[in-house]
Amino acid sequence: MLRILILIFCISYAKAASNNSIETFLNCLPLHSNTSISISKTIYTPQNASFSSILDAYVRNLRFNTSSTLKPLAIITPLEKSHVQATIICAKDHGLEMRIRSGGHDYEGLSYVSPNPFIILDLFHLRSIDIDLRTDSAWVQSGATLGELYYNIANISNTRAFPAGVCPSVGVGGHFSGGGYGNMLRKFGLAIDNIIDAEIVDANGMILDRRAMGDDLFWAIRGGGASSFCVVLAWKIRLVQVPEKVTTFRVSKTLEERGGDIFNQYQHVAPNLDPNLFIRAEVHVPPPLDQKGLKNVDCNEQSWVESIIFYDDLPMNTSTKVLLDRVPSLGVTHSKRKSDYVKEPIPMVSLDSLWKKMIEVENITLKFNPYGGKMSEISETATPFPHRKGILFKIQYLSDWKENSSVITHRNLREIREIHNFMTPYVSKNPREAFLNYRDIDIGTNANDSFAFTLDYFKGNFKRLLKVKAKFDPSNFFRHEQSIPILAIK
Repeated sequence: MLRILILIFCISYAKAASNNSIETFLNCLPLHSNTSISISKTIYTPQNASFSSILDAYVRNLRFNTSSTLKPLAIITPLEKSHVQATIICAKDHGLEMRIRSGGHDYEGLSYVSPNPFIILDLFHLRSIDIDLRTDSAWVQSGATLGELYYNIANISNTRAFPAGVCPSVGVGGHFSGGGYGNMLRKFGLAIDNIIDAEIVDANGMILDRRAMGDDLFWAIRGGGASSFCVVLAWKIRLVQVPEKVTTFRVSKTLEERGGDIFNQYQHVAPNLDPNLFIRAEVHVPPPLDQKGLKNVDCNEQSWVESIIFYDDLPMNTSTKVLLDRVPSLGVTHSKRKSDYVKEPIPMVSLDSLWKKMIEVENITLKFNPYGGKMSEISETATPFPHRKGILFKIQYLSDWKENSSVITHRNLREIREIHNFMTPYVSKNPREAFLNYRDIDIGTNANDSFAFTLDYFKGNFKRLLKVKAKFDPSNFFRHEQSIPILAIK
């Protein structure tokens, strides 16, 4: 039995580090952090009793938390800006690779895993939120979560919101810099379309705002993945106006209940509806007992912030304080994600084949997220995020499993790749577009000088990103497997 669930919402690499380099790095930190708060309080090495708990606290994909996973040489958890500056300066001077973590939801673990000796700069202490209703704006530090941001906004106003994701435990740092996708994109665009300033630390350890960094770097960090260019300390965002009440509801149908026909109609309608209406479709094979107990139609009127709880699959009477919980509500699992963009409706006969394929693999969910509205009005070069006009849907492919089994892991990875491959004729081509926030190593890395993934993520915007990278980080200090590389530009 396949179930289709409709969710509706109105409104150049350094040499390998030696033991000596990590020691000199740690000795360097106090020399570049002249503040009242000692940086020593932020340093965790494998010799510290709290090292493992600090490392594990923001690991969101258990595939990258095994006994064989290379652990960092040190974790720095800055308490103030100067600690970030010192970490960058000292890591760069001593040839240490640095990963930047602000929430850990990146699907390939690039913020806390590396094949080379490395350190982690973990921003979870930098999470202040300063809201100004007079200007309908807010400064949000990168270590804050979306849930914390939403909770703080709702505590001040029930008619203000911010158009970003629906997973409360996501850190804003990576979410914003990759695009920031949510239920209000058809009305207000992405998170990056509503960012008006930022405070960063560059590769030289300098603190810069929008004016100081210039238009090119400010453009690049809004959708190009800031971890390729700098560390974002905080974002200044533009709040949006929302009604006091929004409506959410679910329609759950099986194929036997004409779910396939309904989905076929849905894909022709959803991207063309009023921008105040967002309709997501989920396709999955439910467990033998449906634990959600959904009715065919379940309508709710609620505040915008309460709708986030609805989308997080929590009971409707759950207190909004749950948004302050930094651990995912469904727990931490082993997982894999992939993405696609659809430009033409999928023929009915092909949908029938897809349903059969889904039943064969069982443990895969597809989420169809409609575009149109505001997304069609914004130029694909306005930010590095190019997936705008002409897109009907973004597809997210999901697979999650609890079992720590290589056999199950191998099976689930194989099956999600099978479904992704099956969809090849029905999605965008040349390039096959993909969403940066849904990191997917399968589409390529820069470790073997294969940069095809950059076109999938950025299309023609990649050339401008290369220029920004060459100008602001010519030594390639800010790097990971899918960072913007240093290449000659023709």
